[in-house]
Amino acid sequence: MDESVEQLDPTEEKLTAEKIKKKAIKGAAILTGRMALMRPIDFFSMALLTAFLNPAEFGIYFVVLAIKNFLAYFSDIGFAAALIQKKEQLTELELKTIFTAQQILVLIIIIVGFILTPLIKSIYHLNDAGLFLYWVLLFSLLLSSLKTIPSVLLERKLEFGKWVFPQIIETIIFNIVVVFLAWKGFGVTSYTVAVLLSGVAGLFLIYLIKPWLPGVAFSISAFKSILKFGMPYQANTLLAMVKDDGMILFLGGLIGPVGVGLLGWAQKWAYAPLRFFMDQVIKVTFPAFSRLQDNRKELSNLVSKSIFFVCLLVFPALVMLVLLAPTLVAIIPKYIKWSPALFALSVLTITSALAAITTPLTNTLNAIGKINLTFKLMIMWTVLTWIFVPALSYIYGINGAAVGFTLVGLSSVVALYLVAKHVDIDYLQSVGKPLLAAVLMGLSVFIIRNLLSVSFQQVAVMVLTGLIAYWTMIFLLEPKLVSLIKNQFIKK
Repeated sequence: MDESVEQLDPTEEKLTAEKIKKKAIKGAAILTGRMALMRPIDFFSMALLTAFLNPAEFGIYFVVLAIKNFLAYFSDIGFAAALIQKKEQLTELELKTIFTAQQILVLIIIIVGFILTPLIKSIYHLNDAGLFLYWVLLFSLLLSSLKTIPSVLLERKLEFGKWVFPQIIETIIFNIVVVFLAWKGFGVTSYTVAVLLSGVAGLFLIYLIKPWLPGVAFSISAFKSILKFGMPYQANTLLAMVKDDGMILFLGGLIGPVGVGLLGWAQKWAYAPLRFFMDQVIKVTFPAFSRLQDNRKELSNLVSKSIFFVCLLVFPALVMLVLLAPTLVAIIPKYIKWSPALFALSVLTITSALAAITTPLTNTLNAIGKINLTFKLMIMWTVLTWIFVPALSYIYGINGAAVGFTLVGLSSVVALYLVAKHVDIDYLQSVGKPLLAAVLMGLSVFIIRNLLSVSFQQVAVMVLTGLIAYWTMIFLLEPKLVSLIKNQFIKK
């Protein structure tokens, strides 16, 4: 009988429900901290690269990266997610089976990518430097796949402090190398070297932090059990691509590049709070929820807390965004061109707020193995998107598209109904209190905005008023919040 690889390590602590909750909350804080650290690094790196590289060199990198990301979709058929979600402890045979299968799949993708080289070169007019970058990005697929098993083992144990360290070092190496070489005049080759060095460094560090001996093995039963979850999971990802990226491509022909540009600006800012706050929580909660799938009481408690903390941060950010955007567009000369997208921005924040609630819920369904329910929801959302968005875009342009996306978002009530069959969520606590505080904050900021003339001073006063009003209301509505934070992050 193949022993569990998770049982063989005597240094691993047993994850009780209480430890899972603490690790999940700390993991979310760690990933949010990573985001706060990486964003300034990426910003300054981009600022310097725009000075050292010309638009054509930028274009080659982004085009080749897009090709690599497209091929990357087919290099993972939900293997990692299936291993993380698996209720039982993982065996060495399962890990080596998935490792073997993924490497075979990735090698096939890389070979196909190399065969397509003449076609890619012809379509995108790549020079020799662009081709070398393309080949290195293909090779980086192999480096990423080799990191899968150690990453999965860390995520299953909710060791996000260890998991995130190689990523931070990898990002720092990439940005330092690409900026230095671009400064020295290496052009596109700067990206080639940076991708290669950072990828190798990340691979070395992940195995240093979580040692695991790769090996070749294959078990049909283990492979089939993983595919049972992995295939629907990957199908969800494909549907999401069709629903979101596919729709943007379609709208390009319907409302034109200017319309898509305005809509894209509105979407980027409306979804920014989600990307900054929620993405970190979702990364942590999927393995945490998976570990608690047999303990529905504790699972319900953690899901409720996750939704609460996401809404706690996302709701006020969205309200402030809607109230500040008109002023910022008015006082920043180069932002005047985005004024036609302000209505779309306001409407899309409703979609963003709904996603703050429903995304943790679909994440819960995936974690407890109800991947087929998530797949049906994704089909529903995809169909509704392709019905409402094009029709309303044709009639009302970008504002119609924004309303269409929001109407699709309102159908998320179905997700609430489905999750209620499996997990009890206290929506009054999780959603009601942050929503009430955000609305009251919005009223106070709205009053201040109307009392002051449009200026940067008005923006500063609005932000300060919003912060004071929101957190005052939150601590009045949820006086236990301070003790909760203290218990999770300070108490040993």
